[in-house]
Amino acid sequence: MHIIVDGYNLIRQSDALRGQERLSLEAGRRALVLSLARYRKRKGHRITVVFDGWKGGSPQEERDLAGGVQIIYSRLGEKADEVIKRLVEAAGGEETLVVTSDREIAVFADRRGKTAIDSPAFTTRLERLAAEPAPAVGSNPEEEEDDDRSSAAKKKGPAHRLSKQKRAALARFKKL
Repeated sequence: MHIIVDGYNLIRQSDALRGQERLSLEAGRRALVLSLARYRKRKGHRITVVFDGWKGGSPQEERDLAGGVQIIYSRLGEKADEVIKRLVEAAGGEETLVVTSDREIAVFADRRGKTAIDSPAFTTRLERLAAEPAPAVGSNPEEEEDDDRSSAAKKKGPAHRLSKQKRAALARFKKL
């Protein structure tokens, strides 16, 4: 799965990251990339974070790699939203999840068969993962989740099946 993150959007939706950003813009970006790198190491997803450079950035789009996380700074005059849309278009059939609270980008991704999750929901996942102890070598956390589900009480009442699109989105969220 490829996770595309709207960088400043996520920073400004997280209390911890916003506190770092108050120290300096660079500190906020560093804290976000560090958090994403830890997430990537535990989950193994490909992660790209996009930051705005349209007001004071370089004339060319700049790319960097830190902790296995690809970092993209939009070029002068181009917003991160445009870069994210371009990445979504280029994803083709690859499973892609876009992290943003920007409704326009979320709708854009959804119309192209990709999934969008709002920044506060993803922040909660990042914080929950950071609080968990690292899995023991050789253990499979997905097997433990299956055991938890099988021991739950059976639901009663009429069955309700989600649409195919919603089931696919739910499957992508579970991979987070």
